[in-house]
Amino acid sequence: MSNIKGRFRWGVISLIALATVINYIDRNALAVMWPEVSKEIGATKEDYALLVTIFMIFYAFGQSLFGRIFDAIGTRMGFTLSIIVWSLSIAAHALVRSMPLLVFLRATLGVSEAGNWPGAAKANALWFPSRERALAQGIFNAGASLGGIISAPLIALLFVQFGWHGTFLLIGVLGFIWLVPWLWFYKADPDKHPGLSEEERTYILTGRTEAGRDDGRRVPLGELLRYRQSWGVILSRFFLDPVWWLFVSWLPIYLAETFGFDVKQIGLFAWVPFVGAMLGSLFGGWFAGRIITGGGGVHKARTLSIAIGCAIMLPALLLTIGAGDPLTAVLLIACILFGFQMAIGNIQTLPSDYFGGGAVGSLAGISGTAAVAGTLITTWLVPVLTKTSYAPIFALSAAIVPISFLCFWLVGGRVEPVATQSTHDQE
Repeated sequence: MSNIKGRFRWGVISLIALATVINYIDRNALAVMWPEVSKEIGATKEDYALLVTIFMIFYAFGQSLFGRIFDAIGTRMGFTLSIIVWSLSIAAHALVRSMPLLVFLRATLGVSEAGNWPGAAKANALWFPSRERALAQGIFNAGASLGGIISAPLIALLFVQFGWHGTFLLIGVLGFIWLVPWLWFYKADPDKHPGLSEEERTYILTGRTEAGRDDGRRVPLGELLRYRQSWGVILSRFFLDPVWWLFVSWLPIYLAETFGFDVKQIGLFAWVPFVGAMLGSLFGGWFAGRIITGGGGVHKARTLSIAIGCAIMLPALLLTIGAGDPLTAVLLIACILFGFQMAIGNIQTLPSDYFGGGAVGSLAGISGTAAVAGTLITTWLVPVLTKTSYAPIFALSAAIVPISFLCFWLVGGRVEPVATQSTHDQE
């Protein structure tokens, strides 16, 4: 049915997915090249944990900041601001000669890259009917996975040719290249976009209200935090996201320390788990959409998708503890990330399932901040728990997966539109 109604909206989410690929290439570059960067600037594993922490603190702040920015200035200019700042930040990594400048640049990179996620949630709510949102979110999340697939071999290849200074400079250009089609293609939101057919416009605008109110009215932050549904999203992300960040931030270091890999070997292996992540993103979106179009409803679609994703992650994390060779390890991690993306893609659609368009960016930003807060805890536990092996941190990750599901299921309750006080006041 969706292809009959036009494809412009799929072009929008595809561009955002491409921005996410660039986002992950930029953020992963330091991890891939850390064995060489650390030698040149005299940094340690504890220094790397500090850099991850700085990035995540400012990433947390950026999630909430850009959530409000996107709700205030719109999707077009919100993405433009975010990607300009993060591209300048990663390019400036080429100037690093010591830790202080690197700390500053990881901070600016973190706050600006964070805009990608509330921006994507906002665009998803604006451009897609409820039955297509999980698939659209899956396509967007596949961009993160594809970035993980591409980044390790690409960075390793560029490093061999240009060194780490030149590599940072080259990848900084990618964001500015992306801005050209973005500013040309995304001229306005769907209700006013001149390039959108009336048939597709009607399909989008009608479909957005299928699950309830979606009038774009802004919900005050204080009011938003009074609803249990908001806390269901916030807490589920607080507990689940650290699993993703464990591998995004530490996979190259894990391969180097556990199996003695250098930069080239990291490039050969570190992309494999993100293939699983990409497939999980797409399958999770397709699976939820299939349930909804089959008459199962949004609540059943989200609950089953999140439950299955968590059920895949838990045993795979426990099995990774005993992985004795790099191939077994990366294949198990691929299963973990498959399950994670299947679950998180549906969790990330919850703000638009629960609330109208005016609250989506804000709740996505707040829950993203909570996700980072949970990740910061595990970031500082990694150097402490991995002095002899990575088994303790994998066991901890396995323990928090079911907690995340229970937060979604018990705290958030049934997935259905929330009648906010703002709505009642204006009726």
